Amino acid sequence: MSETSDEKTLAEAVDALADRFRAMPQSRLLGAVPGHPSRAAAGLALARWLAVTARAAEAVRSDGGAEGPPTHELPDAGTFAVGDQLAVVGHDLAAALAALPGDAAVALPDGPAVAADAVRALAVRRLAEASAVL
Repeated sequence: MSETSDEKTLAEAVDALADRFRAMPQSRLLGAVPGHPSRAAAGLALARWLAVTARAAEAVRSDGGAEGPPTHELPDAGTFAVGDQLAVVGHDLAAALAALPGDAAVALPDGPAVAADAVRALAVRRLAEASAVL
């Protein structure tokens, strides 16, 4: 399956933010940002949201979304792993959404079920918002 423009946009947003985290010195990673004690904590929170959302998108394909939320949380692998964690779960989400029709309902971890295309747009927006506060 070839990558669409929307899928490419999500993958590029994930890669750009992940690369920014990978390039940050420890002092910057540990610096506070609004709503989080550190940039690394903000990145981890976003990675956790991406992971849960990817799992919800995968559940739609496997069982129509009936499985419910995952039973475990993305672990805190440390300050320097946040960029890699973002990259992995962000690409998982992009792949899960690519496997669905654009109008497939995906249950958001923090809200109602919305169309897969809307989930993709929301993920791109959250990545852009996170990038803006870095």
